[in-house]
Amino acid sequence: MTLHIETPALLFSATSLILLAYTNRFLTVATIVRGLKKVYKEKENRMILLEIKNLNRRLTLIRFMQMSGVLSLFLSVFTMLVLFLDYQLTGIYLFGFSLLALLTSLALCFWEINISVDALRLHLSDLTHKELEKEQQTK
Repeated sequence: MTLHIETPALLFSATSLILLAYTNRFLTVATIVRGLKKVYKEKENRMILLEIKNLNRRLTLIRFMQMSGVLSLFLSVFTMLVLFLDYQLTGIYLFGFSLLALLTSLALCFWEINISVDALRLHLSDLTHKELEKEQQTK
């Protein structure tokens, strides 16, 4: 198998966009945590504390998503350097590790999205439950 220097370069744009998306997710979750912390100091509501714990878990996953994505990008660059120096077999292995790091990052992203959706469903279930009670009272 021959690996050309252009192949790892293809990951640059994809990985950069993924890292930008991860950073946006991180900033959004961090903003929500800060807001909820203020509300919790005022009300000390158990539900808010559970939401903060859930968001903390998501922040941890996002950190590992970012680290895996950066590792993938780093290994891609290192692969290009190794290929430039004409170490074909080493380049192939490094590129394989780069793809594994990217795959890990995407798997963590999938996990974080599922946690996010489950948290939103739980949050909305309270509203759905209240709406059903109102409908039953009006009948």
